[in-house]
Amino acid sequence: MPYAESTVPAAGSGPAGTRPAGTPTAEAVPQRVATPRRLLMCPPRHFDVNYSINPWMEPEKPTDQGSAQLQWERLYDLYRELGHTVELIRPEPGLPDMVFAANGATVVDGKVLGARFRHAQRTAEGPGYLDWFREQGYTDLLWPEHINEGEGDYLLVGRRLLAGTGFRTDQRSHAEAQEFFGVPVTGLTLVDPRFYHLDTALAVLSDDEVMYYPEAFSPGSRAVLRELYPDAVLATAEDAEVFGLNAFSDGRHVLLSSAATHLIGELKGRGFEPIGIDLPELMKAGGGAKCCTLELRDS
Repeated sequence: MPYAESTVPAAGSGPAGTRPAGTPTAEAVPQRVATPRRLLMCPPRHFDVNYSINPWMEPEKPTDQGSAQLQWERLYDLYRELGHTVELIRPEPGLPDMVFAANGATVVDGKVLGARFRHAQRTAEGPGYLDWFREQGYTDLLWPEHINEGEGDYLLVGRRLLAGTGFRTDQRSHAEAQEFFGVPVTGLTLVDPRFYHLDTALAVLSDDEVMYYPEAFSPGSRAVLRELYPDAVLATAEDAEVFGLNAFSDGRHVLLSSAATHLIGELKGRGFEPIGIDLPELMKAGGGAKCCTLELRDS
């Protein structure tokens, strides 16, 4: 289905003549420009939920691999329709979470920091992704000393790397990433186990804009985010619980859950073009659009 057919609520929905609080006037809305990206994805050929390593995973509930494949293909097609280049890595049997490519590595300026997973069920994914980068000709690669779960916990905003910790990524890996990439790394502590990765609680919108769910973070981390991004879009609990923050932005288009209605209205009010994309099968494992997407920042 072409992205133009995605159903999202109209901006400013509500009584006639009203405007959501904080929404800029028409004259103040920025003109957003999309930047083509190069992305890595992994088809969900072996997707299943046969273990539980986060609160969303319930192995007793059935999954439908065929539905997961169709939902993933819609996301893949949507990226290509929007002008992005999508590379694919071959899914490996026995690795049902390999579809969540964002966790496989972090790439900044062509440098690749491998992922070292906390849970035994996913440990083989890290070397598998690093092998793909090696086969593609990447030469500046680092196998990490400390646990980190790729772009699940590392999100680049301009030239600053926001780094999550609390449930998966070891705080010591933040210094490792800063030394390797040569960009400032700001640590953020997650406190709600439902939002176990940074990319479930915060999304990057542009080089200096983010949206996030404050209650997912420790008080100190909330203060840091307010200092860095005083005009950030703040998600409601309802937005967060439907994985509205597990979103991908190219600077203009923002792909996110169509159920995150508050975020969708806020994004439209700021000149972004939100596009509803739903992955209910993959959400059974605690993953959404961003989880399926690793950005290849080659320069």
